[in-house]
This record gives sequence, C-alpha cells and structure tokens, in this order.
Amino acid sequence: MAKFTNINGRVLHFRFRSGNGGIPVVFANSLGTDFRIWDDVIARLPEGTSTLQYDKSGHGLSEKGAVTIFDHAADLSTLMDSLGLTRALVCGVSVGGMIAMALSAARPDLTAGLLLSNTGYKIGTSEMWADRISAVNELGLDAMADGVLDRWFSSKFRQKETVQIAGYRMMLSRTPVQGYACVCAAIRDADLAPEAASISCRTVCLAGSEDKATTPEVVAALADKITGAIYHVIDGVGHIPAIEAPDTVARLISEQMALLE
Repeated sequence: MAKFTNINGRVLHFRFRSGNGGIPVVFANSLGTDFRIWDDVIARLPEGTSTLQYDKSGHGLSEKGAVTIFDHAADLSTLMDSLGLTRALVCGVSVGGMIAMALSAARPDLTAGLLLSNTGYKIGTSEMWADRISAVNELGLDAMADGVLDRWFSSKFRQKETVQIAGYRMMLSRTPVQGYACVCAAIRDADLAPEAASISCRTVCLAGSEDKATTPEVVAALADKITGAIYHVIDGVGHIPAIEAPDTVARLISEQMALLE
C-alpha cells in the first residue's frame, strides 16, 4: 500500500511491502520518474521479499524541498529508520544511484549491498546541467520530452513499445518543473568520488549498452572507484534497465540477496 509521511519537514510518498524477514530491497528512482519504474522488477523478486519504493523530493507525489544529493540521502535514511529497515540491498538508477552512494557513505549500517544502475560518481558537466535547467524553466518538460526519451530508451524499445513510450512520456511531462530543475542542480553540484571510494559493501555497477545519458564508460569509471565492485553491462538497453529488462535486473538483485543473507 502506498502511503505518505513527513520526512525532514516535507511530505514523501512511498510504498512499503513487508516480507518474511530476509534482506530488504530499497529502490531509488531516476530524474523525471516516480517509483513505479521498479514495479516490473519487484513483481519478479522472490516471494516474501520486503521492498521499499519512494518518490524522491520534488518528484511523483512527494513534496519539494531537498536541495543536494545529501539531502535526498538523508530523506531516504530517515524513511528507512522510520520503517525499521537496516542492512538493505539499495538499488538506485541514475540520480537514484547517486543517492544510494551518499546513503551508503553516510549510513553504512543501512546498506548491506548496492546495485548502482546507470549512474556515476559524477554525471555530466556544470554547463550541461545549467543548459538543462534553463531549458526546463523556459520550455517545460513536455517540449523536452522526446529528447529525454531518446536518452532513456534503446532505439529498439522506442520502436517496438510505442504505448509504453507514450506512458513514460506522460510520467516525465507531469513531473513538477521545480522538482525536476532542483534535482538537475543537485546532480550538477555533486561529485561523489570520495563517497564512492569509501563504499565497502558488496556492489554491482550496472550499465546499458545503449545508454546515452550515463554511458557504459561512465559506469565503468564508477566501478573502478569502488573496492571490489562488479561491473555488468546489459546489451541492447538504454538508461532505465528496470523498464527495458526487468527480468535481468530482478535476477541480479535476487543473486545479490542470496549472497548477502
């Protein structure tokens, strides 16, 4: 059941499914999406898995207010504390991966393992994000959506899954402009190289071969920063493998859960 809670002075929207007491799995979503991007993955996890999904500040049905990646990580740690979750496998895609890194560095007690999907310790340049912020404020997300979807999904998925593409275009377009721009600024200002280097838990860094936003090279550079990290590429998918390849993502998560228990 989805619920609302007040976390660090702002209302956050989340869905928590209590399971059988094994390793819980926590999900952090990407820029311009809400927690539903993980639904197909969660449906494929072992029966009885405890899962937490949430809309980060300024996205989905959550109130804006977080400014930095560390603010977002503090939101997630407070939410996990409120639910009594510890030693979780935290899965984050894109900026959600950055949030997961910051969380693990600040609260290693909360992260038994990480799955860092299509992310980096530094994503893009200050100039790129400044241009993105100007564009969203001037044009709105609907005008930018086609270009964003081109970065999100592989060409095969865009051509074959036209109804799904239309749905995710609506998800993006309905993201609050202020929330989107604020998260852009948080990504612009974040360099998590020290946090990545401090991570000591079991970590998988996942890339999509057709990702135009965080290329496989960006993800590989992240894996090189994290001691013992496993680097894995899914062929033929773009920036959000949880949507394009939920079977593979669920299998990787299930394998990590088994190793962590």
